[in-house]
Amino acid sequence: MDILKQHRIRYLQGIGTITGPDRVTVRGHDEEPWEIPWERLILALGSAPLDVPGIPVDGRRILSSNDALEVQTVPKSLLIVGGGVIGCEFAFIFSAFGSQVTVVEAKSRLIPLPSVDEDCSRVIQREMAKRKISFVLESTVERVEDKGEGLRVFLGASAFAESQPGKIRRPASLDVEKVLLCIGRKPDTTGVGLERIGVKVDHNGWVVADGEMKTGVSRVYAIGDVLGPSKVMLAHVASREGMVAAENAVGGAVRMSYDAVPNIIFTMPEISNVGLTESQAREGGFQVKAESVLFRNIAKPHVLGEIGGMAKIVFDAGRGRLLGVHLAGPCASDLIAEGTLAVKSGCTIQELADTIHGHPTLAEIMSEVFMKALGRPIHG
Repeated sequence: MDILKQHRIRYLQGIGTITGPDRVTVRGHDEEPWEIPWERLILALGSAPLDVPGIPVDGRRILSSNDALEVQTVPKSLLIVGGGVIGCEFAFIFSAFGSQVTVVEAKSRLIPLPSVDEDCSRVIQREMAKRKISFVLESTVERVEDKGEGLRVFLGASAFAESQPGKIRRPASLDVEKVLLCIGRKPDTTGVGLERIGVKVDHNGWVVADGEMKTGVSRVYAIGDVLGPSKVMLAHVASREGMVAAENAVGGAVRMSYDAVPNIIFTMPEISNVGLTESQAREGGFQVKAESVLFRNIAKPHVLGEIGGMAKIVFDAGRGRLLGVHLAGPCASDLIAEGTLAVKSGCTIQELADTIHGHPTLAEIMSEVFMKALGRPIHG
């Protein structure tokens, strides 16, 4: 709140509804509603957990990802539906608190996002196994039955299955204390009144905005999760979109760029990536080469006692230009900043290998992988 006061920003807590072309009504808990006039409007409505048909959330034993942030006791056993970003983050968190965690994912790997390199998924799967976090791939939850003291979850084959029938070892059912649903997000626009001013949404309800964050309605902008997966649903991206929208709202002509966005996943170890994966680079017609180095090959991870993980780079062998950086390891969320700048600036592998990195630091992993790409690794 201090930073809002510092910038002379008025903060109102309540539910806002667009009531006209130049007016928003905000209703608090116990007070009369505020009528707020506006000349420029920035929509930062966010998203909400997606529902699973046939598995109703009750907030007690069947939880949404929002509910998981408010649990008062740690469940002895927890089944997480969805092995994407949110599901895997919660898997490590609840495991660290002592829960016996099982993750059920419909696709053939955990965190099966196009932007996440398959090697990073393999690292996370290995680390889950070390922590005794179970995961079942190419499977879906068919139904959940109340067994009094717990829940019985019935599993079936996924429509996304790539393996031959019978190759996946899948239990018919699992008994757990709680179920956590983490299968995606939906736009949080119900009751806002977008239709009153003509803001367009796509077929899934996500708000449509251009590179200047304009919605198509004069003087109305949109940022963040409410734009959906056609943009990038990350907090730091939303922050940058907010800067673009604010500058354009006062007469600027700034465009948002999504060319070099760091994607960060707070698993244990962390995952971060920027640029193209190896498969994306091949599909793009580049002369692709990739190299990777294990964190255990440098000194600092041994000091920290966190030696799991690797650093991988993807580059154009013809021009020597860096195309992508993929990290799974300690402080990957911090280390990706170097890769983001390098991808954004179009740096070559030679330029990056010639950059001195401090010792002993985790950043040496970047120096090592760049040197390896030139055929001159220091630590093998």
